[in-house]
Amino acid sequence: MGRGDMHLDAMLRHLGAAYYDSLYGRAAPSDVRRAVHQVATHIGEDSGSADPAHRTPRSEQVRHLRKHQGRWHSRVADVMATDVVSVDRITPFKEIARLLVEHRISGVPVLTLGRQVAGVVTEGDLLGTRDRQAGSRRRWTGTLRYGGDRARFLRLTAEQLMTAPAVTIHPDATIAAAAKAMSQHRVKRLPVVDPEGKLVGLVSRRDLLAVFLVPDDEIARQVREVLAGAAPGSAAAITVAVSGGVVTLTSEPDAAPPRGPLTAAIDLAWDIDGVVDIIDHAGTAQPT
Repeated sequence: MGRGDMHLDAMLRHLGAAYYDSLYGRAAPSDVRRAVHQVATHIGEDSGSADPAHRTPRSEQVRHLRKHQGRWHSRVADVMATDVVSVDRITPFKEIARLLVEHRISGVPVLTLGRQVAGVVTEGDLLGTRDRQAGSRRRWTGTLRYGGDRARFLRLTAEQLMTAPAVTIHPDATIAAAAKAMSQHRVKRLPVVDPEGKLVGLVSRRDLLAVFLVPDDEIARQVREVLAGAAPGSAAAITVAVSGGVVTLTSEPDAAPPRGPLTAAIDLAWDIDGVVDIIDHAGTAQPT
């Protein structure tokens, strides 16, 4: 049996398992459609209606952040991509490599029949496997170490290539929590899952930077709202200027609010989306 036949055989078995599990509520109809699409693509009868989970993220898609205060109170759901390229556990090495190159991404989530995230395959996983295979060939020839051609083929599917368990995050998690998880685990992206562990999106380090793209005039408006709430009697005397996300507060020395309310307002302003820095000159004489 050739490699192409083994791949088709694996996909047909996967389709049968998806259909059976769907009858008992263990897999969604989208799992069956995705399995059918894979078989149709392999035999050259692709209808062109790929499952949404396999579509490429639209680079031109504009994501709108929710209008609320809180740079670190923004949620992963505000910035994540919802069109995610994913693979099944039986997806072979070459197909994964094609997806990474075609969509210009460095990793894909690996899904079970129920769309739970089983792991992640990255370009590093693929390159590392090739290095190990090359080393094995130099030490030993033949197919005995694989136990036959089928075992050799299956060693190079997503289930064997992936890093598991995957580091995931929930859509209601804060941007700060996502940034901390990426830093701690040294990953560039996180699959976003619902309470049942099903994939709902993907967030990358670049997505997290989206909170800093709030226009300066919008930042200024929100800072003024914070000042009006914390120091309602003196807020009108404070001038708010924002440039490149840097907030500068100025006022006449005799018109500044008490330091207590002003300090509290500044603490709140730090949590406004897009704020990079705050320069407090309120109540101090400015050079002429």
